[in-house]
Amino acid sequence: MLGPAKPRRLDEPIAVSLEALIPPNHFYRHLETTLNLSFVREWVTEHYAERSRPSIDPVVFFKLQLVMFFEGIRSERQLIKTASLHLAHRWYLGYALDEVLPDHSSLTRIRQRLGIAIFQRFFEQVVDLCQEAGLVWGRELYVDATKVEANADLDSLVPRFAFEAKTHLADLFTDDASTTSGETEPEGAADDLPAGVVRLPYEAAPPGPPIAAPPWKLLEERRLGPHRPAIGSYQRTTDFRVSATDPDAAPMSTGLGTALDYHDHYVVDGGTARIILAALVTPADVMENVPLRDLLWRVCFRRKLRPGQVTGDTTYGTVENIVAVEDAGIQAFFPLPDFDHRCPFYGKDKFAYDAEHDEYRCPQGQRLPRRKTKHTEAEVMYRADAATCNACAVKRLPARPAAVAA
Repeated sequence: MLGPAKPRRLDEPIAVSLEALIPPNHFYRHLETTLNLSFVREWVTEHYAERSRPSIDPVVFFKLQLVMFFEGIRSERQLIKTASLHLAHRWYLGYALDEVLPDHSSLTRIRQRLGIAIFQRFFEQVVDLCQEAGLVWGRELYVDATKVEANADLDSLVPRFAFEAKTHLADLFTDDASTTSGETEPEGAADDLPAGVVRLPYEAAPPGPPIAAPPWKLLEERRLGPHRPAIGSYQRTTDFRVSATDPDAAPMSTGLGTALDYHDHYVVDGGTARIILAALVTPADVMENVPLRDLLWRVCFRRKLRPGQVTGDTTYGTVENIVAVEDAGIQAFFPLPDFDHRCPFYGKDKFAYDAEHDEYRCPQGQRLPRRKTKHTEAEVMYRADAATCNACAVKRLPARPAAVAA
């Protein structure tokens, strides 16, 4: 027989325990048992005043960051909404059903207060715990990089000269304001007072609240400085234009178009757990192969590892990287680009090199003079004139000479 409609009695109070609602084998129960985050309280003590309004528990803040990572959430606003509705998240954070979770704006202020140094230390501590638990194999390492979209639009690009001039002026006025804040009694001021008026002794203003220490500009160590010496004719896009919204982001062209992005570089252990041993975020114009050696040596010395091989994609297969890795006694598994078969043009072996004039000769005997050096790809481009190629009868064939990269 057809049963009656299910009544909705959701407003009736019931005696329920959040502890009883979470299964004993749930992931967040295992995470709470395995990873004790009490150490972060000692790290962040110096970032808070001794007498002020109590802050959000920093352990809760870092637990929220872990929830955001495991659930694949990018927005802290969405994180708080999800955690408020998820029983397991509430249990992991230690918030009962009738307790209100922190506001998303509080998470932003905490992140700005702590700075990148605390997050870097937290990452290193978690990797240390993974290594102590035997999850790091260390015999093989994988390197890769991924694109991270910046929260800025291409319309925010302005000439670097104008941006730096504006920033410089702002710094000058900031310095002037800080200089005039500690005023002293002007000499000879008492002579200007009317007769019968006595100036009281000058007393310096009471000291204000302590100014927070300047943030550790770790990103300064991770970017290619715009004032570095030029390398040949190579010029980055950010040498001339910079985003006023996010100066650290750089334009990056992909199949979907051009956008302001970052590069996230990883070194991953080859064991079954696939532990990320190192992570580095740089502007998008820092190619994947540039920080490889620094990341690799840091992992080897910091983790006391002696890998037998390092594996990466074609981007990492530069001469400098391969030589450095092989000289360290590590096998470099980087596939080399096969120009002879990956495109319809003539391969490099079809061109004859003339060392005396530093140029190539195509199969039809035409000259290909040296045009430019691509420093990021460690290549030298030799190209014939367009008029020469257009007049060649071979151009109408499927395979035709165009350029060669040495």
